Amino acid sequence: MTTTESGTAGGSDEHPEIDWVAAERSPEFRELVKRKRAFVIPATIFFLAWYFGFIVLAGYAPDFMGEEFITDGLTVGYALALTQFVMTWVLGWMYLRRADRVFDPLAEKAAEVALRAGHDRAGRFERGDEGVTRR
Repeated sequence: MTTTESGTAGGSDEHPEIDWVAAERSPEFRELVKRKRAFVIPATIFFLAWYFGFIVLAGYAPDFMGEEFITDGLTVGYALALTQFVMTWVLGWMYLRRADRVFDPLAEKAAEVALRAGHDRAGRFERGDEGVTRR
């Protein structure tokens, strides 16, 4: 929700040309939400499992985390800690790629449908000048 210059919260008053209920019920919007959830929920579960798995290993397997890995001075713990950064960047890159290819086109379609539904709804209640006589 946004705040307008007058300090009121934005919403249906800010964009009266949009039928928000119709936009939410549209198949395009539902597809967008379904696709986003299908990516975000597994990515979040993976991220949390990786992160808390590292913390659990650090707390309950100090011998394993202290083992040397590849070269002197680099332990399994350090290697896993560094993979936290790599994993975060990879998940961010994957989300941006998915957003460009899937989410943004679906959002544009949903926005077009919402505007169209709003214009159709507004058109039903507007009166034209055909029956009005002017003096």
